[in-house]
Amino acid sequence: MNARPAERPAAAPRIASREEWTRQRLVLLEREKDLNRQQDDIARERRALPWVRLETDYVFDTARGPRPLAALFEGRGQLMVQHFMLGPGWDAGCPSCSFMADHHDGLIPHLAQRDITLVAVSRAPLDEIERFRLRMGWRFSWVSSHGNSFNRDFGVSFMPEQRVDGKVPYNYRKVAFPHDEAPGISLFTRDAEGNVYHTYSTYGRGVEAMMGAYRLIDLSPKGRDEGHLPYPMAWVRHRDRYEQGPRAACCSAQD
Repeated sequence: MNARPAERPAAAPRIASREEWTRQRLVLLEREKDLNRQQDDIARERRALPWVRLETDYVFDTARGPRPLAALFEGRGQLMVQHFMLGPGWDAGCPSCSFMADHHDGLIPHLAQRDITLVAVSRAPLDEIERFRLRMGWRFSWVSSHGNSFNRDFGVSFMPEQRVDGKVPYNYRKVAFPHDEAPGISLFTRDAEGNVYHTYSTYGRGVEAMMGAYRLIDLSPKGRDEGHLPYPMAWVRHRDRYEQGPRAACCSAQD
């Protein structure tokens, strides 16, 4: 792709001296520090949530054969699941979920050092998952929940009877969502006896936790620059499709 010169925003900020810029930057720095402290407080509250013991023995189709949820931990104490939007019969995974997944392979060794195993779960059959994974060149663990209720139980797949007036139960409330699959992140832990517990799930804009590129884009002069787009993340495509035209709407990070 040919690089384009950076365009100044329509309402360009005024030009200031280095001294004035530094004064304003220091004011912003205090707000950034306040935000960091708030995020630390929320993280503590997140860790203080009660755990829910899983009573269902979910079994997934994996490249190593059928495996229960407890085996997906790979011997570690914590499991992080990306609920990846790839339904049965889809030609490709959701571009926004793929944007998230593009970050995974480099993270896995570092997460492992903090006792975390990362795995993607989709409702598509394993052969369809593997076909798309081969195209994208990903190495992270990705399993199929095609034969169980895992996606429905964790609020990322919707049955026809769940859709009422165009709304489905997503992100802990009834919302309009155009697809039968939705994005999310869920965390689990297990005890010495092998019992598995659900500790946390996040949906909507919460999945931006897996979008490190967005954090860097937010630092840039133009920021996300999505105000003129039909919906947030409309610019995102599979990384091997950026030369092509506009993509069909999939999921977007909303509240």
